[in-house]
Amino acid sequence: MYLWIKTLHVVAVISWMAGLLYIYRLFVYHAMETEQVVRDRFQVMERRLLNAITTPAGVVSVATGVAMIWLIPSWLSQPWLHLKITLVLGLIVSNAFAVVARKRLITEPHAWPHTFFRVMNEVPTLLMIFIVAMVILKPVLWG
Repeated sequence: MYLWIKTLHVVAVISWMAGLLYIYRLFVYHAMETEQVVRDRFQVMERRLLNAITTPAGVVSVATGVAMIWLIPSWLSQPWLHLKITLVLGLIVSNAFAVVARKRLITEPHAWPHTFFRVMNEVPTLLMIFIVAMVILKPVLWG
């Protein structure tokens, strides 16, 4: 059972990361756009991406992560997992901010400059790098 949950976890994480990386790129273009018809198109794309892929994949990622910890509770005593959970909380905040930003971009298309979203696009990337490092390098870092 554990390997099936782990497989679903990896697939969900890949989907979640793809969605987070793409949503912030869409926000870059949305914030730069001046034509309402194009902004309307971005709104549809952003809504579908967040509601159909990104947020559900995040929920499945967290749920399967919790399930793996439930199956192997001894992991809770390991420092790498504490750091990984903290970094995952950063991904959750990034996802939540994307939901808020999408709603605000509808009413205020230029609420943030496109450069802000270019920077925000790097946040999930950096979190992902450190999360993967925690999972792969845990024996090296903490023995």
